[in-house]
Amino acid sequence: MRLRLVNLKKKFVSLRGSIVAVDKVNLEIRDREFFVLLGPSGCGKSTVLNLIAGLEKANGGEIWFDDRLVASAEKKVHLAPKERNVAMVFQSYALYPHLNVFENIAFPLRIMRASSTEVKEAVKRAASRLEISDLLAAKPAELSGGQRQRVAIARAIVRHPDVFLLDEPLSNLDAQLRASTRTELKRLQRGLGITTVYVTHDQVEAMTLGDRIAVLREGKIEQIGTPEELYERPVNTFVGTFIGSPPMNLLKATLVKEEENLYIFLGDKKLKMPGEKAACLKSAKPGPCVFGIRPEHIRLDPGKGIQQFKVKVDSVEPMGREILLHMSFADQEVSVLTSRAEFKDAEVCIQFDLPKSHIFAS
Repeated sequence: MRLRLVNLKKKFVSLRGSIVAVDKVNLEIRDREFFVLLGPSGCGKSTVLNLIAGLEKANGGEIWFDDRLVASAEKKVHLAPKERNVAMVFQSYALYPHLNVFENIAFPLRIMRASSTEVKEAVKRAASRLEISDLLAAKPAELSGGQRQRVAIARAIVRHPDVFLLDEPLSNLDAQLRASTRTELKRLQRGLGITTVYVTHDQVEAMTLGDRIAVLREGKIEQIGTPEELYERPVNTFVGTFIGSPPMNLLKATLVKEEENLYIFLGDKKLKMPGEKAACLKSAKPGPCVFGIRPEHIRLDPGKGIQQFKVKVDSVEPMGREILLHMSFADQEVSVLTSRAEFKDAEVCIQFDLPKSHIFAS
């Protein structure tokens, strides 16, 4: 199933006034794609999911499932969730506490008035796929968070939906279980071949799960791309710092063109941009800018070479196999991610991997 959102808009009105939660969002989600909506709390990502599901009515724009119009404020079209054949998994899992696991999974089929034989076979199939066949007689209160999450997913897939919608389904799990469940969820989606839209504020989840990601802020899409594209070519400082952990260093700088060369000034420090990077910045406007460099793209003790700087380490943040060094450079804070073996004393020599740097408008 291919999804298209065209100039989608949603406005909420309350005693505090009107709030535009979704502001002219345009998206095309491909058939069988695992698509992630990523952004901070309140950015509108869950509202977009609810609009796709039919739980909310849009104030403007259209939603298409393949060539079928399912929502249009202008044309007064709004198909109910059951008419869209979507399945949704919520953060809270929303299991019925008085029903056992079998009946929780079977509930959508009971609503559709499926025969007892069909229900039994479908529930067993879904439970086997999620590896919860031994829990069918248990009540939700007897299950762990991870088991409840599996039951909620089994209930969602039991009737073969055209679109699978997930609203932060892993946020209630502990870190270790979240990591293992991510892998299982990706494998499950590949096996089912169902177009999936997944909402999260966790960029690690987004990067590991998504075929493509849309980064949202204040109801608008900042950038759409593969995890690699967002990491390597962020369009602005918001995407640059939201994608990647630890976050990108952002330094106030000045871009200067001298003859055929391009330079970045960080305070009194002057960096000559290499040829390939300079060519990419040919159309950039000289003057104040923001110099972005990821902590992992700053080399420590690079040996002989140009454009190296001695810096004093202010603090050290252990991160297991690696450490994060915090230091001052040109009167600005800079973080460097390095291995324990490379870090030896409180004064280090650093070198920026300039081909992997980014220049943003200030």
